[in-house]
Amino acid sequence: MSAKPEHYDVIRRPLITEKSTMASEANAVVFEVAIDATKPAIREAIEALFDVKVRSVNTLIQKGKTKVFRGRRGRRSDMKKAVVRLEDGHMIDVMTGL
Repeated sequence: MSAKPEHYDVIRRPLITEKSTMASEANAVVFEVAIDATKPAIREAIEALFDVKVRSVNTLIQKGKTKVFRGRRGRRSDMKKAVVRLEDGHMIDVMTGL
């Protein structure tokens, strides 16, 4: 399966956190995805971009925080995350670029 331009619109960036690093031991990778992305679209994009087989996709929406910057109140935008579990024998090295 070859990568299409719309796959790059679905997958925004990999998320590198302590929790996602712990998840990588269980053959899972965490990505920030488009807020309107569906699980089948995320699965198709990951399989096409990284040439791996996806076992499951779990998604969550992280609500934006209200913050104060220079005395003005602002709100960060909402973010959708996808936790992608890969089949055994497949892996994605998120430290290298696409």
